[in-house]
Amino acid sequence: MSGITQGYTRDEIRGFVHEYYLQPHGKRKAWLDSKSLTVWTFRQWRTMVFEGDLDRTLVPRDDGGMTRKNGERSAFEKMRAREIAEHQSDISKLEKRIAELEGTNEALGKAIGLLHELSVPEPETKQANDPKSS
Repeated sequence: MSGITQGYTRDEIRGFVHEYYLQPHGKRKAWLDSKSLTVWTFRQWRTMVFEGDLDRTLVPRDDGGMTRKNGERSAFEKMRAREIAEHQSDISKLEKRIAELEGTNEALGKAIGLLHELSVPEPETKQANDPKSS
């Protein structure tokens, strides 16, 4: 069965499903309403993300033992949220490191420029007191 994406990209749908499970219990319906999503559409998306094939918008048949329970989904979402948080912290560390290296690169460029200015040959001067050869 083919799922309905309603003009959203795969990443946006995954984001909606993950964000839904981060909502506190009792606030999820209001969250769905704020996103203008119907419960039926969201159920299809959730099924595509967890059991189906979101890339090809395929929803599997409901076959009892093959589907995941809500506890498994919550554990999956917590693990996914932890991975995203770790990924974001890695990104922020790398961005700080990039800024540090760019500053170092700029300082080295200035130092090299000064060295080039200092290495300009000076005009030759003759010594006034040349010792005479004997």
